[in-house]
Amino acid sequence: MNEPRISDNNQSSWQPSTKLVQSGILRSSFGETSEALFLTSGYVYNSAEEAEARFKGEEAGYIYSRFSNPTVNMFEERMKALEGAEAARATGTGMAAVTASLLCQLNAGDHVVSSRALFGSCRYVVETLAPRFGIESTLVDGRDIDAWQSACRPNTKAFFFETPANPTTEVVDIETVSEIAHGIGARVVVDNVFATPILQKPMELGADVVVYSATKHIDGQGRCLGGIVLSSEEFVSEYLHDFMRQTGPSISPFNAWVMLKGLETLSLRVDRHVSSANALADYLANRKEISTVYYPGREDHPQFELCQRQMKAGGSIISFELTGSKVHAFKFMNALQIIRISNNLGDTKSLVTHPATTTHQRLTPEVRAELGISDAMVRISVGLEDVVDLIADIDMALSAAKE
Repeated sequence: MNEPRISDNNQSSWQPSTKLVQSGILRSSFGETSEALFLTSGYVYNSAEEAEARFKGEEAGYIYSRFSNPTVNMFEERMKALEGAEAARATGTGMAAVTASLLCQLNAGDHVVSSRALFGSCRYVVETLAPRFGIESTLVDGRDIDAWQSACRPNTKAFFFETPANPTTEVVDIETVSEIAHGIGARVVVDNVFATPILQKPMELGADVVVYSATKHIDGQGRCLGGIVLSSEEFVSEYLHDFMRQTGPSISPFNAWVMLKGLETLSLRVDRHVSSANALADYLANRKEISTVYYPGREDHPQFELCQRQMKAGGSIISFELTGSKVHAFKFMNALQIIRISNNLGDTKSLVTHPATTTHQRLTPEVRAELGISDAMVRISVGLEDVVDLIADIDMALSAAKE
């Protein structure tokens, strides 16, 4: 590594809320309170000899902000402390994190097993992009432990899944699936964006790599794009570091600074998200206009027991089926006044989307049906508004959808 180490100041003993505010701070000689924003692309050297030493990795220091940057490093250090990871690399987007976490470790002739219930772009990377480079892939029902075992081949090098899955909230047993992967020498990559690092710790359950779209709850206010990959020092130094250095999916220092400020309130926001989502899910389940509610925090979730074992709470995302068609779903969404139509999630503002025509529209109707994504399914990302107002908004929209 060629950047200065940031002292941990006994961070391992801190509680999560303290880590979210204090971890990874690297103060300049000015002694600033807020983290400094280093908007610079390059760095100068005191001598040609110093430049040579840095490029050789013989001397600590920054070279170029595509490789490393003080503000970006602070974001990485804070995420490491929160996740309990040895190393991290921040990326420009969540999809850059997913793509880098897989392609950095896979070669032509390798095989990856993935859950079939994925965000549309994640499924594209596994099902379409990777095979172009000679990387084979198999999609399985992530809930079926036997399916993971049966999909393994001598050349299987990685397992990939998101849990809970977008938008059906299917849950994968991280611990058991990780044991299967490790039994054949494969690594486990988990997209933990729905659960957030507050509600679920995949690495404690056996995962090797955890990825986030920091655009979602980590920023949490709809401002900036970003992502991050967290893993062991060995994985980052052996696979990820050079891949990112040479291909350039790096995050901008400004976006990293925004993410740092977002982390300071993450635990507070997640607590409020969960409280409102629980109340809203219970309300939706009692409406005759809604046939099914998918929320990991409810006892009627098909995998509620597993959710209770590996998650602290159900999260901020609720999906549900209207008793009708796409026409009814669109009428409902168009009638909402507080909850706005958007494909983003994890925001302070409550957002609604129609997965079949947005995030998962590139999938065939047959594949969407296999995943349980119907034309009547709607996904809500519960924000920080008063839940009384959210319920009133939905009540009004449900009435309008019947007209």
